[in-house]
Amino acid sequence: MSIEPSSVKRAALIGGGVIGAGWAARFVLNGIDAVIYDPSPDAKERAQNILTMARKAWAHLMPGVELSEGKLSFASTLEEAVKDVDFVQESLPEIESLKQKVLAEIEASVAPHVIIGSSTSGLLPSRLQSGLKFPERFVVGHPFNPVYLLPLVEVCGGDLTSEETKEKVSAFYRSIGMQVLHVRKEVDGFIADRLLEAVWREGLWLIEEGVATTSELDDAIRYGAGLRWSFMGTFLTYRLAGGDAGMRHFLSQFGPALKLPWTKLVAPELTDRLADRIAEQSDAQADGVSVRDLEVLRDEALGKVIRALASVGQKGYAAGATLNDFSASLSDKVDEEDAQPFLLSWRGNVSPEWIDYNGHMTEHRYLQVFGEATDHVLAEIGAGSDYVEAGYSFYTVETHIRHLGQAYTGMKLDVRTQILDSDSKKLHIFHTMTENGKDEPIATAEHMLLHVNSKQAKTAPIPEMIQKKISELQDDHAVHPKPQASGRSIGISR
Repeated sequence: MSIEPSSVKRAALIGGGVIGAGWAARFVLNGIDAVIYDPSPDAKERAQNILTMARKAWAHLMPGVELSEGKLSFASTLEEAVKDVDFVQESLPEIESLKQKVLAEIEASVAPHVIIGSSTSGLLPSRLQSGLKFPERFVVGHPFNPVYLLPLVEVCGGDLTSEETKEKVSAFYRSIGMQVLHVRKEVDGFIADRLLEAVWREGLWLIEEGVATTSELDDAIRYGAGLRWSFMGTFLTYRLAGGDAGMRHFLSQFGPALKLPWTKLVAPELTDRLADRIAEQSDAQADGVSVRDLEVLRDEALGKVIRALASVGQKGYAAGATLNDFSASLSDKVDEEDAQPFLLSWRGNVSPEWIDYNGHMTEHRYLQVFGEATDHVLAEIGAGSDYVEAGYSFYTVETHIRHLGQAYTGMKLDVRTQILDSDSKKLHIFHTMTENGKDEPIATAEHMLLHVNSKQAKTAPIPEMIQKKISELQDDHAVHPKPQASGRSIGISR
C-alpha cells in the first residue's frame, strides 16, 4: 500500500449523494482534487452546493486559517473517475449486491496499491470484500453527516483487510481533520449507529404509544443529555454521577434500575399509520422551515459548539481538541518556502464573521491575529503548548497596536515578526500585518513579554535552549533596521 497522508493528491468519490458530496468537500478543502462519479442528474448541483456550505462552515470553524483548495470535477464514467487516483471512497446506497458489483468494477480500474474505502453505515466489510481480487486493500470508513463538519469516522476492516491498510487509511483520515474510531470487532452497524439505533427504536415506541411527539423527543435530547454527549459521551457522564467514588459506585447505585421495564427497545412495526403520525409531527416541528435553511442552521450551531470546545483547557476538549490539532497542521504550512527576512508568524484569510458594521475587520480581531502570531513565535522558540503544560510560559505585559489600513472579507493576510530585543526574562517583538503579496502595512503590533513560572506566579529566567533560539532569531533580524514605529506611545501623528 502506498497511501500516505501527504501523497493523496487526487481522490475519486463513487456516489455523489449527501455523504459522497460531503467527502468531496472535505477533500477539496484539504487541497485534494476530488472527482465525483454519480449518474444522478442533480449530483453536480448538489455537490457544488455542499462545497459552498462547507467553505462557509470552515470559515467559521477555523477563522483566519488559509486553505489551499483542490479542484472539484465530475466524471461521466466510473473508469474516468478512478483514473490516476490515489484513493477511492465509495458512498453508494446501502444495498449489498450493488456495492459488491461496483466495488469489483472499481478494483478492475485502479492500481493494486490504491486503497478503497466504503462509507457503508452498517454492511459487513467481510461480505463487501468477498468478491475482490485484492481484498486486503478494502476498508470501511464510515463518516457522519455533514462529513465536512463532523470529525468522526469509524474505521472497520473485514476478515481479509490488512493491518497496513487500516493504519494507512486512519493516518489519511486524521490528516484531513477527522477523529478515527477503530471498530475492534466487525459487527452490524458498527458502534455509533448501534447506539443511535437504540435511541431511535425507543423513540418510535414512545410515539406509537402516544407518550411523546417528535418535537418533545428531540427536546429531551437537545436540552438535556445531548449537551453533555457533545463533549463527554455517556460513560464519562455517568462516572461523574457516581461522585468521588466513580463508576463502580454509580453502577451499584443505579444498576438495579436496569431490571425495571423502562424501555421497549424492540421497535414497533412501522405501519402506515405510525409513519403518517411521525411525518405529520415532523412537518409541524419544522414549521415551514426548508431543509436547506435547517442545514444552514445545523452547520452554524455545530461550528459554534466545536469552536467553543476548542477553547476549553490548554489544548481544547473532545471535538475541539481534534479541531485544534487539525488547524495547527494547516497553520504549520505557513513556514514552507518562505524567503522573507522576518518570521512568517501568521497567514490566513479574513473571515466574514470578523467584519464590523463598517465593512472592515473589527478591532479585537487584529488583537486575535497578533496574539496567534505571538503563539507561533513562542512555538518556534520551543515554548509551545507542551511548555505551558510543564508550568512555564511567556506573559504579554504590554501591547501597542497601530491601525494603518483596512482589512476586508476574504483578504489574505500575512503577519511577519521581528525579534527586537531580549534578556534573561524578557522578549520584545514587533509584528507587521500586510495583505499577502504587498508591502504596505495594514497594522502593526509591538509586544513585551515576560517569562514566568506559572506554578509560582512569578518571573523566571528563560531556559538556555530557548534563549539560544531567541538569540539566533534576534541575530538574524538585527541586520535589518528596527521599525521606526517601535517604542512609540499613542500619538496623533505617524
